[in-house]
Amino acid sequence: MKTGCAINPDCVDLQHAKAIDETLFDLVNGIEILNSVAPVNYKDQKSEFFKRHYSVEPRFEYRDSPGNAFQLKRQLFNLPVEKIEDPDLQKIYEDVIVSYADKVDQLQTIGSQEFLYNSLRYFGEPTEKDIRNATFILHLPDSDDDENTLVNASGIQAIMETFAQNEGYEYKLVIDDNMIANALVSGTSVKINTTANIPLIEANALAHHELGVHLVTTLNARAQPLKILSLGCPVNTMTQEGMAILSEYLAGHLSIKRLKVLALRVLAVESMIKEKSFRNTFMMLKEQYGADRNTAFTITSRVYRGGGFTKDYLYLKGFHEVLNAYEEEEGFLNLLCGKTALMHLPQINRLVDKEIFLPPTNITPSFRTPKDNDEIRRFITHAIK
Repeated sequence: MKTGCAINPDCVDLQHAKAIDETLFDLVNGIEILNSVAPVNYKDQKSEFFKRHYSVEPRFEYRDSPGNAFQLKRQLFNLPVEKIEDPDLQKIYEDVIVSYADKVDQLQTIGSQEFLYNSLRYFGEPTEKDIRNATFILHLPDSDDDENTLVNASGIQAIMETFAQNEGYEYKLVIDDNMIANALVSGTSVKINTTANIPLIEANALAHHELGVHLVTTLNARAQPLKILSLGCPVNTMTQEGMAILSEYLAGHLSIKRLKVLALRVLAVESMIKEKSFRNTFMMLKEQYGADRNTAFTITSRVYRGGGFTKDYLYLKGFHEVLNAYEEEEGFLNLLCGKTALMHLPQINRLVDKEIFLPPTNITPSFRTPKDNDEIRRFITHAIK
């Protein structure tokens, strides 16, 4: 019989953890890098860049950063995590606290040259293997995916509403007119870009990506007795985005075009780090790799926002690592418990076994009932090293 803490309110370990958990949540809840690096003048700068025939560097502007970084970091490192008796739980709290200290550094330097350094420190940069994988994908022939049927923002909204209602998700759909991405999840709000106009296969993929993973992990995290998985494990971006791409793949909606966009992001990050010229990166994507100007601008803006944001190379790498874990790792579905990271899967599995964490109640539909992909898709996805 299991004797976990989640069902025992007198458990000393959980009492200490809950006190630390509440304090940590109060300290860092609301710290969100993606929202903070979203340029408030994105549409204006895009229009100006095209009007000037790509001859100027966009000047993105951002919201104000939060208050005293030193004081917040001191409060974080003063949390008595050594009182948490369970070593797996203690390890996760230690790592999350360090990661939020790094996030504070990123927030404090948005719009400055130091932001790139802090982004590199947190997310890293593409390796030679990452570049080879991206180059391999970009040399693939274009697919015969149906590109004729385009879906606008209201069409995407309808697809997502049907998806969410079928699964019984708590959600709110919001149309936003100043976004870089076609859609994103923030809490239980699903934001859709007003200007989105994408092929039907991509619209369906977007639903599986944003709702099937990002919303699912948000809802599962909120059901946990502890809030730590709502805050997220360190660099959970790679795992979360990897699972989201895996969800597209297992649903049968991962197109070659989509993989090529992920590959272009890797090369754009490399270009940004080396050249630090928005125009040079944009022209590389447009002239050397044939991206249309809207796609090239979107990808370039994503990697230059904030002063140099290296996160986007992790999508392809995360997909490779998560696909391997899906096929090989025990307890893979426990990654859906919240905003988890693959590096913490052993600890998360043990904490679920000990009933300190709850197993996920919402399961990504494509993980639950995957569709067969054709031989070409299976070959390509498994050829990514």
